[in-house]
Amino acid sequence: MTDNCNLTDNKVIEVHPNIFLIKGENSSSHTYLLKGDYKNVLIDSGADENFIKLQESLLTVGIKIRDIDVLINTHEHFDHIGANRYFQNHAMIAAHRFAAVKISAKDIYVTMYKSGDLNEPVPRVHLWLENRFRFDLGNFSLEVIHTPGHTSGSICLYELNHNILFTGDTLFAGGSLSYIAESGSVGDYIYSISHLTTRKINEIYPGHGDISKKPEEDMEQAIKNAKALLNDEKGINITTHYSMGGKKG
Repeated sequence: MTDNCNLTDNKVIEVHPNIFLIKGENSSSHTYLLKGDYKNVLIDSGADENFIKLQESLLTVGIKIRDIDVLINTHEHFDHIGANRYFQNHAMIAAHRFAAVKISAKDIYVTMYKSGDLNEPVPRVHLWLENRFRFDLGNFSLEVIHTPGHTSGSICLYELNHNILFTGDTLFAGGSLSYIAESGSVGDYIYSISHLTTRKINEIYPGHGDISKKPEEDMEQAIKNAKALLNDEKGINITTHYSMGGKKG
């Protein structure tokens, strides 16, 4: 098993046959494209300001915006949902119900999203997901795992055919933790990561940073970091993402 995979300067990387990582820039999360036999799926749309780069990146692999059938948000923060509005009139937008209610209500205190565009459409979430919901793409099968911790509506997506885990902001390479947001909980974080350890996982594809090919080590370290937070220890390796104006997201 090799070490965590450091991303190159390429904006689009085929990390697995028919799975493409589109690197987020500035405040944006990564976006993952899955080219399925039946449907094309995006995991997270990234920040609104990153949309033009996302569009250009999709075109390099032969995909137009209207070719996306389903867009799944791993949670409700602006750096993961910001470009949803460019897809929602033709693609199905999906999120866990705890995230969906915040997105649909335009709860900008929690989502930290505000484009400033007076003509912006009302955000939609067409599929309000529950734990164990499954997407069958033919060549890929994605199972929703509810993983509260970073937020109450955080999910991971487990690809059952190849044992790949898309983690959003739940788990990062090296076991770093994300900011515990307003609806989050360290206790939930520990439970969620502990639950993930019961799965056979070959690779972790996170919402930020590098891909991990040593998931067992990363999950073990993440649990240690989370427990240390509860004990208020210092010097813990915590990954924190910042939004506009210095707010955490």
